[in-house]
Amino acid sequence: MNKMTDSGQGRFACFTVKPGETLTAWSLSSSHETPYPGDMALAEDRVQYRFINGFVDVGDLPCRKALWQDVANRTVALETDWKVESINLPGFNRRLDFSGFSHRPTRLKRWCGTILKPKADGNYDFRLATCGGVHIWVDGVLAAKFEPFSRNNEQQTDISLPLKEAGSDVVMLCEDLAERDVDWHVEVTLLGPDTIDSLIDSSADASVIDELMALARDIRPEREFCSSGPLRLKIDKPASLDVTISARVLPSVHLRDNPLILSSTTTLKAGDRIALVEGIDAMPDAYHALDLVFEVGETKVVRQIAFALLRKPIPQTLAPSLQERKQQALLYAADHGEVRIGRALAILATGRGCTEICRTLIETTLASIDERLDCSDFIMVPLLWLYGAYRDQLPEDLSAKIKKSVLNYRYWVDEPGNDVMWFWSENHVLCFHTSQYLSALLLEDETFVTSGRTGTEQLKLAEDRLSQWFSSIEGHGFAEWNSAAYYPIDFIGLLALQHWGKGSVSERAAALLGRLFKMIGLHTLAGVPAGSMGRAYDKELRAGPCTELAPFATVAFGQGWFNDGVAALTMFCIGNYEPPSELADLVFPSAGMAVEAHYVQGYNIAARLALYKTASVQLSASVDSPPGTKGHQQHMLDIRFAGHPFARAWVNHPGEDDPWGHQRPSYWAGNGSIPRVAQHENVAMMLFDIPEDHRIDFTHIYAPLDAYDDWCIRDNWLVLRSQNGFAALRPDAPLEMVDRGPGENREFISRGRKAAWVAIVGDLEDGAGLETILDMLSQLTIGFDKDKMLLTLERPDRPTLHLSYEKGLSIDTILHPFPSQSLEPVISVKNAVSLKHH
Repeated sequence: MNKMTDSGQGRFACFTVKPGETLTAWSLSSSHETPYPGDMALAEDRVQYRFINGFVDVGDLPCRKALWQDVANRTVALETDWKVESINLPGFNRRLDFSGFSHRPTRLKRWCGTILKPKADGNYDFRLATCGGVHIWVDGVLAAKFEPFSRNNEQQTDISLPLKEAGSDVVMLCEDLAERDVDWHVEVTLLGPDTIDSLIDSSADASVIDELMALARDIRPEREFCSSGPLRLKIDKPASLDVTISARVLPSVHLRDNPLILSSTTTLKAGDRIALVEGIDAMPDAYHALDLVFEVGETKVVRQIAFALLRKPIPQTLAPSLQERKQQALLYAADHGEVRIGRALAILATGRGCTEICRTLIETTLASIDERLDCSDFIMVPLLWLYGAYRDQLPEDLSAKIKKSVLNYRYWVDEPGNDVMWFWSENHVLCFHTSQYLSALLLEDETFVTSGRTGTEQLKLAEDRLSQWFSSIEGHGFAEWNSAAYYPIDFIGLLALQHWGKGSVSERAAALLGRLFKMIGLHTLAGVPAGSMGRAYDKELRAGPCTELAPFATVAFGQGWFNDGVAALTMFCIGNYEPPSELADLVFPSAGMAVEAHYVQGYNIAARLALYKTASVQLSASVDSPPGTKGHQQHMLDIRFAGHPFARAWVNHPGEDDPWGHQRPSYWAGNGSIPRVAQHENVAMMLFDIPEDHRIDFTHIYAPLDAYDDWCIRDNWLVLRSQNGFAALRPDAPLEMVDRGPGENREFISRGRKAAWVAIVGDLEDGAGLETILDMLSQLTIGFDKDKMLLTLERPDRPTLHLSYEKGLSIDTILHPFPSQSLEPVISVKNAVSLKHH
């Protein structure tokens, strides 16, 4: 709660900061962005073809070398004439967070100001944490400087600020360097022992600020998804005054030069709890980030939330033949595809010629490639496919522009550059090598400008590099296993290599495509690719049918949804690759039967993957990862139901405070602390031992109740039913249903740093319901020894399961190591666990 104080200079909003809390009340300047490429240079090739999520040793790019040289020799002067653009208030995040994304190397800075009033004059201790650089002046005198400028790797130091009881003017300069994604944040934590007041200039009444912050903190979509407009946004406490709400949806980060997808303004009337946002009917199906601005007079508060839009919740059944389905998807992409080169490919492939929009798409693509924007490797591959297959349909001048851009591109780190193209992750390495390979095939007799090599020389290098990438994935599997975000990027490279490649290049690509489609088929239920994932974001988890992977499953298996994703789908549709026909039995289990699979993926066996799947429900887990380690984007446990596209559930330990945050791990995607996980048939067990220094001391379930047919909480079990599928989840500590804010009707919390969870899935025979499930659960005995970190599940007429945090799973008294070390899924089919109506 804040209060208003008066001084001779004006009125101030006052926020009390307790020991252990961070300073989050700041007046902010606009963000100043300056291109900062550094000198053209070669980079050290540190790609070892050992891909590990969350760890990339890239070395120092030219922009960072230039920054450190500048920092070492500069003196920073205090600026006091900067204009206040916005106010950051307490309420969402302990951090002052300016994180974002830049396709070019960009120097960033922002001025921040506040007034700190302690109880007495003196030096006060704070802990300062940042990835970039920070200068702090107190009453005009430089009091602290900390400039690690480590890329997206938080560093911290303790500082002391001399503060006056009457109030000290504190100005902070925050800086960072964007090498594509930038984790630009600052935390200033009060170490104590006394509270301090933080004051910022404000002409608004304190109660207005409080009310807008409460609105922004609690607002969320009334339902987990919507099928038509208007979008209904819900708050907990009715507004006491009229509030103007501006809503915007921006294009994806790769398409920011395009027009807004949504721009709408509405008024939340005093006394109302629902705000209506018009205009979503013209938007594409997707999981959309929604930028909100709450205004009363000159007082503004900003917030970003998200919502899923899916017009047809029932999956579409497509034509029986693969070729017919490919043609359906191709026509859809040509008419409705995202504004990317894949749509141009669809337009040309459907015989429409180089239309005006097709030409615009190609020229926009060339601009990104010529500027060497990050992720331009993703669009270079389909551009090369287009140039190779449809050159005769292009105007002569456009064909010449493509050739020039292809010859001038930078294809690897051994070619000079000062960009921030990302060469190092599993999917980017593939796309860069594929780009080099295809361009050399198409222009073998030309000289490539940046490298100075001939096409023949480029081709030999690309073949050698692709061989190393293939050998890595063939030997270790995918680090980004089952990822609905990154499998579509793998498809960009692999589909192109299978179609255009020569000899073993095409053969190896086809083999990996078969492996990908088998894993997708195993984990696709009722049109939605799901399961444990090596890298996941909120959008893939909370809106499975809207992912770019979903249409691949739709075309391959005949059931699901199309959307505007065209990064690689059009290549699948015009190419000659066909997934193995026998996958249908894995995608659609027979009634009464269950498909089980066990296999491993990732370097050094990053994931041991277990799957239990019936026609109604599937349980998937990544087991035996080193428990207690800091997580990244690994999605460890997943439950998915066939009865509704959004009927999904999982358990995780939040990686951050903000339910709508974007950290890695975030609130819902990934784990702040990796649990010990085991899965045996239709049962999963989890043990968490959350470090004391992690600020989040609870674990929780995500389960959007509006996607289920029935549910209840009984004897600390959350029981979910969707048609004939059920899941029951139980922690050792009391289960709390969240009844307000972003977690309402979708979040269930269990508090405690040492936590044990049991999850059980199965099928119900016709006529059976919650009581049948509850009767089964009443016969189980669960024990959790916190000292030994040992979880036990006893079941009538079935083996007793023990999960040890140290040793893993035992069945009865026998240690049960993971049953497969194979990259190829070991699959069995058996009778499903089914509960009969009593």
